[in-house]
Amino acid sequence: MPSTALQNIAAAQWSANGSTLGSPDLSLPTNQIFGRNVFSSSVQRQMLPKGAYERLQSTINRGESLDLALADLIASAMREWALERGASHYTHWFQPLTGSTAEKHDSFFGPLGDGTAISEFSGKDLVRGEPDASSFPTGGLRSTFEARGYTAWDPTSPAFILENPNGAVLCIPTAFVSWTGEALDLKIPLLRSMDALSKSAVRALRLFGEETVQRVTTTVGPEQEYFLIDERFYYARPDLVTTGRTLFGAKPPKGHELDDHYFGSIPPRILSCMLDVEAELAKLGVPVKTRHNEVAPSQYEIAPVFETTNVGCDHQLLTMQTLQGVARKYGLVCLLHEKPFAGVNGSGKHNNWSMGTDTGQNLLDPGDSPQRNLEFLLFCTAVIEAVNQHQGLLRASIAGAGQDHRLGANEAPPAIISIFLGAQLTDVYEAIERGEIGAEAGDATMRLGTPILPDLPKHTGDRNRTSPFAFTGEKFEFRAVGSGESPSFPNTVLNTIAAQAIDRLCDRLEEEMRGGRSLEEALPTVLQESWMANKQIVFNGDNYSEEWHAEADRRGLLNLRTTPDALPILVSGEAVSMFSELGVLSKRELESRFEVYSEQYALKVNIEAETAATMARTMLLPAAVRHLTMLQAAGDGLGELTSQVGAEIEAFVDAIGRLDEVNLHPAELEGIELARYVADSVLPAMEAVRIVADRLEKIVAEDLWPLPKYSEILFIK
Repeated sequence: MPSTALQNIAAAQWSANGSTLGSPDLSLPTNQIFGRNVFSSSVQRQMLPKGAYERLQSTINRGESLDLALADLIASAMREWALERGASHYTHWFQPLTGSTAEKHDSFFGPLGDGTAISEFSGKDLVRGEPDASSFPTGGLRSTFEARGYTAWDPTSPAFILENPNGAVLCIPTAFVSWTGEALDLKIPLLRSMDALSKSAVRALRLFGEETVQRVTTTVGPEQEYFLIDERFYYARPDLVTTGRTLFGAKPPKGHELDDHYFGSIPPRILSCMLDVEAELAKLGVPVKTRHNEVAPSQYEIAPVFETTNVGCDHQLLTMQTLQGVARKYGLVCLLHEKPFAGVNGSGKHNNWSMGTDTGQNLLDPGDSPQRNLEFLLFCTAVIEAVNQHQGLLRASIAGAGQDHRLGANEAPPAIISIFLGAQLTDVYEAIERGEIGAEAGDATMRLGTPILPDLPKHTGDRNRTSPFAFTGEKFEFRAVGSGESPSFPNTVLNTIAAQAIDRLCDRLEEEMRGGRSLEEALPTVLQESWMANKQIVFNGDNYSEEWHAEADRRGLLNLRTTPDALPILVSGEAVSMFSELGVLSKRELESRFEVYSEQYALKVNIEAETAATMARTMLLPAAVRHLTMLQAAGDGLGELTSQVGAEIEAFVDAIGRLDEVNLHPAELEGIELARYVADSVLPAMEAVRIVADRLEKIVAEDLWPLPKYSEILFIK
């Protein structure tokens, strides 16, 4: 039996490990595990003096200051709670510009000098840490010799325990800032953007007479798509190990053409892994709600319910970490790359975003009263204006090497940013444009309290899975976010551009009202102006179609196909002005991110290119040559086949040589120029090598081809 067949048989063998068997009676409170490892509000209430608990909640809910005496009380309670759960160490858990998380563990215990130790954890330890800032990407904010940086406790995101078979660690979500006070992470800008949007949204609500609302928060519910494959195949593929995606692989006879995987029965091994993942996430207070098979074979999805954006982004990073960690217990590897397999669906992270008040009102939910519906129209219009005015910035926020393979390919939205509103909501805006009253009132409409504005349908339309930014009822779904990236920066951008648009609409309303018009009289004019100026961003059709690309170009929409095309918008004058004025990112902080993201793109593509060249030369070419030798030894009867293989090998050698040439990029290139070079020269050379390799895969003998094939990786579970 060929070695490949033996490997496939081994990969298909699996038996339950029993780690999630024996389901307890979940009706009993003692068996509930949700939030068990979280220093949550309920835990804080139990372990803190009443006054300290109330002051901490004021800090969280109203942004009030936290003094060191209160920090000492919280630290003492947190230490006691963590030690009870077996945690011997604590860490400030933060989000550097790498896109993942970072942690440095410190022990609770310190020696006394007499052979014993005592546990210590002060308010100072809780509030501030000091990792080496020069060892993380800074984009020029810090030099190598300027190492000082600080982590600062974020009390709005609760601390949690990460368990390990050999112990546990207390994780304290923190921000990461340089000695000069500049943000070196993804959390600080996100928190600033939430503050900016809250200020703008509260200002708008005051115009409607809403005096009780003190804060508006954004919420997210990211749907995480991912692949699970057998680890035997993973470790037999150097490209997967090194880059997270397959650099070679011919299209299998069966992919997802039959639509038989989507929402299908979940294989037992996969379901066992999912159950384990969900149990671990439940302990961490991550509100996972949904699991199902996705469209591509071996592709799945996990989705939480909505949370405040800051906590939701932290939980999303924990979700990715947990998926990857738990999968290994089942002999699986979780792939979070946006396009791990060519020719089948890529993976996204559909970012469901909305705005809500501290009084419980969803500002993107058409309500039951005329005032609520007027408010909805204002905030919905602000989002439309924001996305149109900053479509390039939204595209830049999701840019990356993996995204360049996913966007516009196999069920992914195109790189063109547009909004889906649905037919009925679009009709409402078109009626506003015409100055018409609208449809007859009835059970399916919501009256807006003025004949100037049309009645609003309760059901605003179908869902559009092809749109990168779709209104899906009570929320907008930013579908173009990549599966492997942190959602923090896309949400930072979304919050900031929405805040700016709300302010602009408020300025216009106040201008009209100073002229003597009431809010109800001024609002239709302002909404009409905004709609007329920004309606080109709305497209309710098929975003996958070639016709849409031509139509988008006619409308003047941006089509930033690659990361180097998109990233310069981060440092455009318009972006710098907006972020600076709203206090979200300074010019230097934006420039640092531009430099970091440009460098990361070039480095990732370079790693892929060198990996591809090495695999082609040392694994695939020798296999093809052995196959040619075997054909030649068989005699003249196989002359035509021998010639075909020989020609492919010659083409393969030429393509590898060209890839070697472009991999030696000019030394003077750096930053965005290097990113453009690898996009324009290296990626096409890699693709040329792959095209020939994939043809060879289909004709070289099975027992000679050294890589597991798609037909094995994707279908053997």
